[in-house]
Amino acid sequence: MTKVVQVLQDKSEQSVFTIRPDSTVFEAITLMADKGIGALVVTQDEKVVGIISERDYTRKVALMERTSFTTNVSEIMTATVLTVTTSTSIEDCLELMTVRHLRHLPVVENERLIGLISIGDLVKAAMADQKNLIEQLQQYISG
Repeated sequence: MTKVVQVLQDKSEQSVFTIRPDSTVFEAITLMADKGIGALVVTQDEKVVGIISERDYTRKVALMERTSFTTNVSEIMTATVLTVTTSTSIEDCLELMTVRHLRHLPVVENERLIGLISIGDLVKAAMADQKNLIEQLQQYISG
């Protein structure tokens, strides 16, 4: 059973982009656009205090007629952040993300952010696990 630690090791891009809660939403969406990502982990003193996504922007700024230049990240971020550790299984992550309708999960060890995994990262890992299992079963059957 694959664990989050292996998913992080297999990722081609290891960088985790963060932003401070007192940054403007404009700074956040600019960083997301520049990096081609859909979410930023909000940190303060290296501790995860929230997460902000494109979905937060569209629902809490654009649709509520706020301005991204004067709205702070802390005003629209999701403050209750579900996190996982490196020892969490991909199956547990996928279940959590499906039930809670999440696209990203911060990976935390000792209250410190060490990575970020997406639903795509987990699907890729689950597919690799299934492929390996099929190959093992085929070898077992054929002797």
